[in-house]
Amino acid sequence: MNWHLLSLSFITVFLSELGDKSQLAAIALSGRSKSPRAVFFGTAGALLLTSLLGAIAGGAVAEFLPTRLLKIVAAIGFAILALRLLFGEDEDEDSSDIEATEIIADKQ
Repeated sequence: MNWHLLSLSFITVFLSELGDKSQLAAIALSGRSKSPRAVFFGTAGALLLTSLLGAIAGGAVAEFLPTRLLKIVAAIGFAILALRLLFGEDEDEDSSDIEATEIIADKQ
């Protein structure tokens, strides 16, 4: 087991998830439900599954494409996201995310 890679992955994902929409959804769901434990296990399971799928997909893609190209594609993707966040004028998307979270919480 590569402990350095394990800790680096943990720290990177932990820091990137702080304040994420998924964390806000978990807060909203646990605040409105009688079972925060169920919300924890549900959100933890979802994060584990998405991380597993990402790791599998990343490993498969890395076999076909050189690492340098993958880093370039990822950098361009993050740059595009950053530019959209900085210069995007769609404030309605944020309110729709909050409404979707409230709808999900109301169904609980």
